[in-house]
Amino acid sequence: MSTLETNHEPRITNPGAATQRLKITEIFHSLQGESRSVGWPTVFVRLTGCPLRCTYCDTTYSFYGGEWREIDDIVAEVQSYAARHVCVTGGEPLSQKRCLLLLSKLCDLGLDVSLETSGALDIAPVDPRVVRVVDLKTPSSGELARNLWSNIEHLKADDQVKFVIGGREDYEWSREVIRQHNLPARCEVLISPSFGVQPPEQLAEWMLEDRLDARLQLQLHKILWGEAKGR
Repeated sequence: MSTLETNHEPRITNPGAATQRLKITEIFHSLQGESRSVGWPTVFVRLTGCPLRCTYCDTTYSFYGGEWREIDDIVAEVQSYAARHVCVTGGEPLSQKRCLLLLSKLCDLGLDVSLETSGALDIAPVDPRVVRVVDLKTPSSGELARNLWSNIEHLKADDQVKFVIGGREDYEWSREVIRQHNLPARCEVLISPSFGVQPPEQLAEWMLEDRLDARLQLQLHKILWGEAKGR
């Protein structure tokens, strides 16, 4: 695997030249398509790399490649859009340890910062000012065993837990997890149909029948722009 295909820093021959960097797939300005802040103009910082391979992943292009960039340069580009909301996503952003530093620097600017994470890595070290959107992996993801259940104990009231539903099995599994862990008492719960797989109207009926204490969310960016990158 070449240097460009790994998230590990390339060897630095001059120690004095070491910088605080992250590997970035893209930075773009769009409308937030998911979560509590859906519809708000938002700057997205998409980090490269992910240790998971979910069947329903729609950002597989972020697994490899990317460009090493200094964190201060990333922050400066975010500021250039003059948006109040910023979302750090991936891939799995927490697979790069310096993501924690980026999140804190963005919070220091007074921005509304959210983190989209798979739930497979520890969220405890994340700056408490960050809204953490934790995607618990459902059976159809193929990554059910990767859920780090200890993360539930670290959830704050302004965090969100998301379930992507690819069928009835996913829904019933998610319903039981929500009830078993009393997730609505901890944070907001989001239920999202797998795009092009689970009919949203059917999912809505299931939720209403069960009086599920959760919010149905559709992917606004896909309704507006389809599968286009940078949206």
